[in-house]
Amino acid sequence: MAGPPSAAQRRIVDAADPVTGRVRGTPAQLAALLRRGLVFRHPRPPHDHFLTPAGHRLREAADAPETPAPVPAEDGAAEDGAAGGVFAARVGGEEPLSGDAAAARLREVRGAWQGLRELRRMTRADGATDRPCDWERAHLVRAAALALEAAGHTPAGPGGGPGYRVRATPQPEAVAVYEEDPAALAACAATLAEAGWQAGEHTEPRTRARYLLASPRRA
Repeated sequence: MAGPPSAAQRRIVDAADPVTGRVRGTPAQLAALLRRGLVFRHPRPPHDHFLTPAGHRLREAADAPETPAPVPAEDGAAEDGAAGGVFAARVGGEEPLSGDAAAARLREVRGAWQGLRELRRMTRADGATDRPCDWERAHLVRAAALALEAAGHTPAGPGGGPGYRVRATPQPEAVAVYEEDPAALAACAATLAEAGWQAGEHTEPRTRARYLLASPRRA
């Protein structure tokens, strides 16, 4: 696993444009940040580089009284290919947080969601932020969970119970969202719709459990 970013890399991230997230550096520096997942290269000329959600999180952490250690990927996120040492939304099944840990997590989630909206804007020709981007379509579970967590929904604990759980499905471009409370499940559907997803309620044939089947909206 790669170590923490170098001082020079941190300076480039910290100096990113506060509005667009655009970063400047030598080709070698930008390539190193790209490998770390802290920036992405815009597909259209002049192919500038911009902070990813992880890059925004790193820059936001520099403003905190103490720089938190990288957040490891949650066990549940392994279904969607999360790697250790990288911010990962809580998909349900993790240990609950409290106190300082909960406050730090809130800052991280807000920074990640802000970065993801910026990623939407910079990778879409019309600059719209109301629809998921390619990164979200490639990381469906993490993207849907981030939308829910950023909106204040609580993930379920390791033993189940109240809270959302986002899981992969065999269907292309679709995730399942479970929540025991019907009102909370409806609230999850509303949040996902506002975040640019199509979500409909379904019933599992065997367990009769209600769940959402959610897909990124294209138009």
